[in-house]
Amino acid sequence: MRYVLVYVALFLSFSCNRNQEKIRPTLSQLTESVYSSVTVQPDSLYQVYAAVGGILDNNLVEEGDRVSKGDELLQIINTTPELNSKNARLALQLAQENYNGSSAILDGLEDEIASAELSFQNDSLNYYRQKRLWEQEIGSKVEYDNRKLTFELSGNKLSLLKNRYNRTKTELATQLQQARNNYQSAQVATQDFTVSSKIQGKVYALYKEPGEIVNTMEPLASVGNDSIFIIEMLVDEVDIVKLSLKQKALITLDAYPSEVFTARVTKIYPRKDERSQTFKVESRFENPPKTLYPGLAGEGNIVIAEKENVLTIPKTYLVGENQVNTSDGLVTVETGLQNLDRIEILSGIDENTELIKPEE
Repeated sequence: MRYVLVYVALFLSFSCNRNQEKIRPTLSQLTESVYSSVTVQPDSLYQVYAAVGGILDNNLVEEGDRVSKGDELLQIINTTPELNSKNARLALQLAQENYNGSSAILDGLEDEIASAELSFQNDSLNYYRQKRLWEQEIGSKVEYDNRKLTFELSGNKLSLLKNRYNRTKTELATQLQQARNNYQSAQVATQDFTVSSKIQGKVYALYKEPGEIVNTMEPLASVGNDSIFIIEMLVDEVDIVKLSLKQKALITLDAYPSEVFTARVTKIYPRKDERSQTFKVESRFENPPKTLYPGLAGEGNIVIAEKENVLTIPKTYLVGENQVNTSDGLVTVETGLQNLDRIEILSGIDENTELIKPEE
């Protein structure tokens, strides 16, 4: 009976060892990367808003149209601002006419000053002639006083006219500048009712139809670059510290399921999205697909390290964090890079060590 028990125990032990999966470490290339979800968007994509509220009169472009910077996109009904602009233009023309036109007010004052200067010169000659005669005791005191009074009145009149001319010129210049400012302000107000593109690109979306109410809080259109696309990647907060600019990213898109595209990290946003607990990262294709549309989705892996000819084992053969099961029992190892299914072994075993897969 004792020999039968020993035989059964040896048989069970042999059967268990034979059924256990065994491998040896292999030398291979190992790439460690950070996973992210991917969304493709046009570069410089922005939402178009109106500066004023009103009713949409007309969409001046269609979705898919290419536009240049400054091109008009939408027109909001602006009857009142147009009338204000016309009135301001008429007021500006009048102010310009008063200041330097053919019937300018200043021309009349200049004529009055010229006439007053002639009278002042004549009265000055008469006064000084009479003064010399009076000094020679020729003539009467009354006639001398009259000449002096006339001379002084002519001088005062000339001085008043010159002051009036300078004051009027300043007032007219101020009125002209005010009219010019009012006209420019009216033009700006009129321009606010015409929404223009801020960049050269393509119209990707129009959100309003003619006749609908427009306000300053809702976007009217979406415009972005028509040739350059960026890749928006959402990275978990655990992995964001591993990333840096210019790292290579491998991108797969649902629209191109059999292709892998290479990109480079161009921007890392420092603010975390509290709702998704992720960070936003931007990258750009090195050789983009022939056709791209906003919103194309996919997956990405940002490469943070690569090694050639490293000793690796499947992650499923690890016991805990740093041990493997061998024919001689558990052995502690030092690990390095890792990806989704394999991990680098720096020390503890070699490529001849037979490893036993832990039981699940």
